[in-house]
Parts: sequence; structure tokens; C-alpha cells
Amino acid sequence: METKVYLSGGMNNSNWQQGIIEQVGGTEKGYVFYNPREHNLSHSREYTIWDLFYVKNCDVVFAYMQKDNPSGYGLTLEIGYATALGKPIILVDERSDIDEKFKRYFEIVRESSSIVFNNLPDGIKFLKNIRNGIVTL
Repeated sequence: METKVYLSGGMNNSNWQQGIIEQVGGTEKGYVFYNPREHNLSHSREYTIWDLFYVKNCDVVFAYMQKDNPSGYGLTLEIGYATALGKPIILVDERSDIDEKFKRYFEIVRESSSIVFNNLPDGIKFLKNIRNGIVTL
């Protein structure tokens, strides 16, 4: 059985999603990734339907709030929806450590997540270990 992971977070030029897929491994390691960067949709109604469909159909949401993400609105919506559906959420929040005002307002998102890390390598390690049976959510 494969672990289906929805990748939630910024769509800037870093392409962090591909980095996670490469580090964790794809179907050969038992993972299927739903990557919004690959849907090529430009209309908000279309990509919102796509995003929420795959949040609903994933096993776990991996959410990455980069320190340079200007808003995090999409990530916040996806985490809220995943929370309502009872999905496990791995949140990497780099921004709260450097922006006190953001941290105050983002706390509700952090509290809605199953586990929170402040750096991407720790979040990736946790995701990899889920499949290895080392950790559970």
C-alpha cells in the first residue's frame, strides 16, 4: 500500500516540492505525491478544486511555510480543510521564527497541525520515517 502525500506550500521558484520527492522517493519507496506545482492550472476556481480534491484523497499533508512565503493563504486553507477531514499534517514553519507578528496570527495553523518542525530537513526525515514504521502520527 502506498502513502499518498499532498504537498502544500509556496509556489515560488525554489521548487522545494521536487526536492522532497527526490529525497523521500516516489513509488519505488511506497510514496505517491500530489504536487500542485504540476497541475498547470491558472484559474483560481480550477486549482482550488484540484488542490482540495487531492487534500481529501491523500493520507498525509506535508505543508511547508517557507520564510519568504508572502502570505501562506493557500497553505492555511489546505491545512484547515485537512484538519476538518481528520488528516495528519506535517507542518514545516520557517517563518514564525523570524516574524513575530506572523507567528501570532499563524499559531492557529500550527495548533491544527499534527506535528511542527522549524526546518525542512527535520520535516523530510519525519515523512521518510512514517513509511519505515519508525514513527506514527
